[in-house]
Amino acid sequence: MIAISDQPINIQACIDAAQSERAGAVDVFIGTVRNHNKSKAVVRLEFETYDTMAVKKMQDLADQACQQWDIEKVVMVHRKGVLSIGDVAVVIAVATPHRAASFEACKWLIDTLKEVVPIWKKEVYENGEEWLEAHA
Repeated sequence: MIAISDQPINIQACIDAAQSERAGAVDVFIGTVRNHNKSKAVVRLEFETYDTMAVKKMQDLADQACQQWDIEKVVMVHRKGVLSIGDVAVVIAVATPHRAASFEACKWLIDTLKEVVPIWKKEVYENGEEWLEAHA
């Protein structure tokens, strides 16, 4: 499952979608909206995406990860729209036969997603707002 969604992400559905009888490990990254960034109080985040391109890039990343690690399943879901403090912005779940590969692949996927997928983030503060690259 690779998706961009304007609805809250169902974490358990992502974990369930990653399950595989051949996998001994499922590593899950859950990115949430925090209430601060660089000593500024964050009120909310706003994510914009080019959906078609974002999903294609996410699938490309999943394919690359499968070439690097022995992966059974990959799930990546990213929210778009207005998110409040505590909301889930992204979930990545990676199922592998052994835990080391699962951890490595999951970390690589989130780090690389933030670098190459066309997702833009605006942080809204108590006294202003700022567009940031999604990895900020």
